[in-house]
Amino acid sequence: MSRCGRVALLGPPNAGKSTLLNALLGQKVTIVTPKPQTTRNQIVGILTADGAQAIFMDTPGLTQVRGRLSRTMIQAIWESLRQADVIMPVIDGNLYVRHGELLEKDLAPVADVLSHDERPMLVVINKVDLFADKSLMLPLLERLQAMWPRAELFPASALTRDGLEELRTLVSQALPEGELEFPEDQISTAPVRFMVKEIIREKLFLHLRQEVPYSVAVDIESWEESAETGQTVIYAVIYVAKPMHKAMVIGHNGATIKQIGTEARKEIVELLEGKVHLELWVKVREHWTEDVAFLRDIGLLGEEL
Repeated sequence: MSRCGRVALLGPPNAGKSTLLNALLGQKVTIVTPKPQTTRNQIVGILTADGAQAIFMDTPGLTQVRGRLSRTMIQAIWESLRQADVIMPVIDGNLYVRHGELLEKDLAPVADVLSHDERPMLVVINKVDLFADKSLMLPLLERLQAMWPRAELFPASALTRDGLEELRTLVSQALPEGELEFPEDQISTAPVRFMVKEIIREKLFLHLRQEVPYSVAVDIESWEESAETGQTVIYAVIYVAKPMHKAMVIGHNGATIKQIGTEARKEIVELLEGKVHLELWVKVREHWTEDVAFLRDIGLLGEEL
């Protein structure tokens, strides 16, 4: 009998959830940057192997609610939890080995709820490659087990892929019996245009500093595919909240946006497996994170909100 179910990935910002999802799938389906709070939407990745299909839901990092966009990100977390058959909290093991006092505060939004949940739960202690003495984890493991007595704790490293094969097996075993929901070769439910927007946003996160990446949004304004030339022509708009941010995105003599476009285009070519012409434009839209209609138009709010 085959197994199939949904797995909710959740945890504090910068715990490595997106890196873990990409590593488990063996292919990039969600963006990864050194900055926290990169993920805004519920990204779905699909892992099918040996008659089992795990449908992963990557969620925004657990954080304090500030503004309409942040409230929307929190709602994505609860929606994933509602749908999940298996719950997989991911935490930064290196951080809490060094600063154990932060654990309860960072996990507060879900700690009590999950302590009473009877669904299978696998807690991934990520980034264990960052410290050599693994005995340092013992106090952390004890606190996590006291917090979630029914959970299975699993130290791993998404970056070095240490332990991931065993983790795939554990996830498969935790899934309920059922028919596969998606074709075996499908790895994501994200539309191609959404993936293109995410690629561009990833490059913005990597090239911009301080608060600027959190006040940018990307939307596809035009998408044309030429059967004659085999080229996809994409016009994308980068929205910023302040005029000064526009100047920072463009850079001196357009150097920053040119570099962002070059790196994004290279990755989009790999995604589309064909020729791509990418044009990027920057527009100022003040207070866009509080504009419900705008957030819905660019896909950051569901229709039900």
